[in-house]
Amino acid sequence: MTDRLSARPVADMMLALGTAQLPHRLAAMLRGIAPFTHTVAFGYHQAARPLALFDDFPAEKWQVFVGEYQAGPYLLDPFFLASSRPGTAGLFRIKDLAPDRFYQGEYFRNYYIQTGLAEEIGYFVNLPGGVMVVLSLMRSDRVFTTREFTALQAVFPVVDAAIRLQWPSLLQRFSEGSADARQPRSDRNLGQAFENFGQSLLTPREREVVEYTLKGHSGEATGIIMNIAPGTVRIHRRNIYTKLGISSQGELFARFIATLAG
Repeated sequence: MTDRLSARPVADMMLALGTAQLPHRLAAMLRGIAPFTHTVAFGYHQAARPLALFDDFPAEKWQVFVGEYQAGPYLLDPFFLASSRPGTAGLFRIKDLAPDRFYQGEYFRNYYIQTGLAEEIGYFVNLPGGVMVVLSLMRSDRVFTTREFTALQAVFPVVDAAIRLQWPSLLQRFSEGSADARQPRSDRNLGQAFENFGQSLLTPREREVVEYTLKGHSGEATGIIMNIAPGTVRIHRRNIYTKLGISSQGELFARFIATLAG
């Protein structure tokens, strides 16, 4: 690993601006700072289905990392959830954005664990109209060291400028309802997706508990957010399972994703 950028990779990337080669050159430049296994860029806008802008996954990995992700699990992705927070920009580790029980939650156990990643970090770049591009760097063998992360963090201005110049008008693609962004009308808003889930069976408070549970919050954290006791959260969960005819968080996750797909 080197802590400094050499001129050649930066020059190669600049020459590729506006072409399909830019993302490949950008990834090559970043790999010169710290190696990683895969990279993918998604465009996010509100709760619309993410736009898959670039990836270097082998064919056998694409379905999990892109196809299945776009089908609904993205709504529970810490990177997606952070993309809608005002002022988010820079390089972040997924673990620093995730809820307290992310690695015990159903998004991780039912979807994310399939990726086989040791760590994922992401550059967050703000575009006009409230669009966010997240360029993820993924490792399957080990986490990024503090030194590597700091070195990658230092080149954020270069990554930011390249992404802004490469994809300046993504809002128009979302507005036009491109094939990547098209999805059921009820899921265009993240809150609406959770409000609609089990609407005929669950109370509004129970749907709130579903939302925080699926996002990976513990009972204690959910109680703090909702200003209720952890014991009350557990009662809500028991009622939710009974009303939906399920017996585990895994079944709850599967039911939520099936509802989105349907």
